[in-house]
Amino acid sequence: MLNTIGVIGLGVMGSNIALNMARKGEQVAVYNYTRDLTDQLVEKLEGQTITPYYEIQEFVQSLKTPRKVFVMVTAGKAIDSVIGSLVPYLEDGDVIMDGGNSHYEDTERRYDELKSKGIGYLGIGISGGEVGALTGPSIMPGGDHDVYEKAAPILTKIAAQVDGDACCTYIGPKGAGHFVKMVHNGIEYADMQLIAEAYTFLRERLQLSVNEIADIFETWNQGELKSYLIEITAEILRKKDEETGLPLIDVILDKTGQKGTGKWTSIQATDNGIPASIITESLFARYLSSLKEERVVADHILAGPESDEQSLDQDLWIEYIRQALYVGKVCAYAQGFTQYKMSSELYDWDLPLQDIALIFRGGCIIRAEFLNSISEAYQAQPNLANLLISPYFAEKVKDYQMGLRKVVCDGVNSGISFPCLSASLTYYDSYRTGISNASLLQAQRDYFGAHTYERRDMPGVFHTNWQ
Repeated sequence: MLNTIGVIGLGVMGSNIALNMARKGEQVAVYNYTRDLTDQLVEKLEGQTITPYYEIQEFVQSLKTPRKVFVMVTAGKAIDSVIGSLVPYLEDGDVIMDGGNSHYEDTERRYDELKSKGIGYLGIGISGGEVGALTGPSIMPGGDHDVYEKAAPILTKIAAQVDGDACCTYIGPKGAGHFVKMVHNGIEYADMQLIAEAYTFLRERLQLSVNEIADIFETWNQGELKSYLIEITAEILRKKDEETGLPLIDVILDKTGQKGTGKWTSIQATDNGIPASIITESLFARYLSSLKEERVVADHILAGPESDEQSLDQDLWIEYIRQALYVGKVCAYAQGFTQYKMSSELYDWDLPLQDIALIFRGGCIIRAEFLNSISEAYQAQPNLANLLISPYFAEKVKDYQMGLRKVVCDGVNSGISFPCLSASLTYYDSYRTGISNASLLQAQRDYFGAHTYERRDMPGVFHTNWQ
């Protein structure tokens, strides 16, 4: 019997995707450049319909036509190498799917190259980590729609399921799928940093214990802040270090890594004039965290504000920080979905924003309770300029903005760094300002560079001889 799909790349993600496919009834061929990972997967098999291959030609020839090959290798040159090894054995109408975190521009290049050879190419964003890969991730496929239809029965089957719907939908042409995953990761960066800042306030300003903060996050996860990241934060704070007995969070070095997708999100936004300040601040926060040795030295040299002995009403301020975190998260998602909207118009992708919100509800890292409300906002207003001005979120932010203001102001006065909470407040206030100080900036540009300006009271472009 021929295999229905092949998986190349048997690291944690690839092997779990293969197991997921087999558990959903697919006949899966697997191949890895090095034999060891293939053998490790074979040892895990318990009757699953997975067949290992050790030669690329045999692997390809074992697939039912049109052949479908799912590639799960490191983004970059490794993808090009795999494609190069596959192409000689593929035929017109076969499909290659890249499920890694490839840059969307690389996906578009590969799409063009393979289309000229008659081979379909899908750039597929996958979110959910190793657990999601095994049990059901959020899947974001981009490419030609007719090529997607060939793979859709398998992709929708292995995706996370929410309310009977698969967390997989056709995103758009060429690199749209990987673009949506890229911005998803940018939102994820911001969301994680906002949560870290809320934790910092609870611990440093309210002087709560790690266990008390874990209780708070568990409570928050029962309400409108319910999300995967809030849930795992509570679990993280409960974990004890086996060596010392201390909360594990207290022995983890405060240096954060990143694999590039958040940076790509910020670069794309900057290149195209899209305001993504919260996402970018979360990226810079990671960069600053990497300067651990410098920060330790600066801690003994640079002064902060004098200690404020004033105690805060714990219950009141826990509610303020909850409100602040909610507003910050809404602003971060608003920036991400604005990037989707503006880029969709720029690239003529017609991204389905309401459907993107729905497929984020299950499997993915940024899944959150209010994604239903985000989807409803775009369903009601398909051309909605910004989530902040949708009736639901406008009302929420109106009610909660003072919580954000109080937390940011108190944090600043206490010397606590709030890059994303403060960026959220600045973004909100900037967006709601009908007449801004940009008129002075434009006047300055015209003064020293004759860059011209427009007027409020009449059409046209003007220049003044300022001297």
